Amino acid sequence: MTRNAHTSPNGPAAIGPYSHGVWAGDLLFMSGQTPIDPATGALIPGGVTEQAEQVFRNLEAVVADAGLSMDDVVKSTVFLTTMADFPEMNAVYGQHFTEPFPARSTVAVAALPLAARVEIELVVLRAR
Repeated sequence: MTRNAHTSPNGPAAIGPYSHGVWAGDLLFMSGQTPIDPATGALIPGGVTEQAEQVFRNLEAVVADAGLSMDDVVKSTVFLTTMADFPEMNAVYGQHFTEPFPARSTVAVAALPLAARVEIELVVLRAR
C-alpha cells in the first residue's frame, strides 16, 4: 500500500519524520498537533487554555487544507500531561465542535514534545 500523505502549508512544520495526516480511503488520520506557532516553530507561552487554543488553530488549518471542516471529525484523542488540566482543555474543546460531537478519548501522559501540556489528534471523514 502506498501512503497518501497530507501536508498543510498552514500547519506547523513537523518536528520529526511524520506527515500532518495520511489518507486511508475517505479517512484522514491526523498526527497529533501540539501548541506550536507555525510562524516561529516555537511552543507558545501560557497555560493549558492558551495551548489548547493554539492546538485547535493548528488542527483547523490542517483540516481546512484537506478540504474538510471540523464538522467532518469523527474521532479525537486528547493527550494531557495532567488530568488537572482537563476542565480548561474541555472548555476550549467545546468551543470548536458542535453536536453531534465526535467520539473522544482523553489520556494523561508523562510528557509531550517540547514540554507541551496538550496534544490532540483527529480522524476526519471525507463525505462522498
